[in-house]
Amino acid sequence: MRLTTRSRYGTRMVLDIAQHGGDGPVRIQDIAQRQGVSVKYLEKLIRKLKDAGFVKSKRGPRGGHSLARPASEIPLGEVVRVLEGDGSLVECRSGREGCDRMDVCLTRRLWVEAAEAMYSRMNSYSLADLLADARQCRERDALPMLMD
Repeated sequence: MRLTTRSRYGTRMVLDIAQHGGDGPVRIQDIAQRQGVSVKYLEKLIRKLKDAGFVKSKRGPRGGHSLARPASEIPLGEVVRVLEGDGSLVECRSGREGCDRMDVCLTRRLWVEAAEAMYSRMNSYSLADLLADARQCRERDALPMLMD
């Protein structure tokens, strides 16, 4: 399975907001510059994240975006599911629009279980977990190498 740019860029955007939102709302122009993604594309993604309750916005000269809940309470899998849609690996999962073999498909259950396992694993990480991992990597890489 390959995640779309919606998930990859949207995840980077909420992590950027979590990382830089300590001093107040984060402007989408600043996120776009740091992440190398167009403002127009991020504006499209931010609407989905706002509707899902992950992000809130403030208008005005000191406006921008901030997390609607603490980073520790936002699971990565939920963010990805919102950005990707229904979260299935194949179209037949929903049962509404599938192929004409849906009732006799020998692999349908496998695809459903694989998607559930993937989202379960992603949900085991919160935004705070990912930020902590990044901090640990930066600290580790900043330590001088010891020579024998």
